[in-house]
Order: sequence, then C-alpha cells, then structure tokens
Amino acid sequence: MATIFDKLNERRLPIEKTIQRPQKIQHAQRLLDWLQGWSKPTISAREICIYGPRPIRKREKAGNAAKILEKNGWLIPIQTHRYDMEAWQIVRTPVLYPDCSRVAD
Repeated sequence: MATIFDKLNERRLPIEKTIQRPQKIQHAQRLLDWLQGWSKPTISAREICIYGPRPIRKREKAGNAAKILEKNGWLIPIQTHRYDMEAWQIVRTPVLYPDCSRVAD
C-alpha cells in the first residue's frame, strides 16, 4: 500500500527535468519583482544595497543584478553627479509577470 507521499511524488517531475535558473538570474528576477513596488522613477546602487531584497544587499550582487536588468531593458543608466555612483531609470511597462531571463550573463 502506497503512502500519501508516494502518491504525491508520482506526479512530480524528476529532479533532472526541472529547470534550475542560475543564481545571478534569480537575483535579477528578485530585484525586478522588488522594483515593481519602488515608488521613485530612479534607483541607485546604494538604494538597492540599503532597501533592496536581502540576498542582493551586497554591492557586487546588486551591481550584477542591475546589469542583467539593464541588458534586458528594465533599467536605463543615467548620468550622476559623482563619478563613483551608479543610478538607473526604471522602465515601467504594463506586464503582469515581468521576466528577466531573456539575456543570460
């Protein structure tokens, strides 16, 4: 007699058939989801590190995620008043489930 867990596992895809996204893409997607609720039209790397999702609060991870979103057209780099500052214009489009997995880095 099969247990309930065996019955549930019958319908689950095998692990090798599930698609695992790279960590950089997961961070970029998490940042994109978070940016949908950001009220300002622009965002800087410092603001991402302070207010962003927890896994992306390191400067290197925030920069990598922002670069992926930049390549996908969700962020546009803008001129800043400091040479060591990065900032982006947020592109807002009426998409129900925004996705950033078109360009893999």
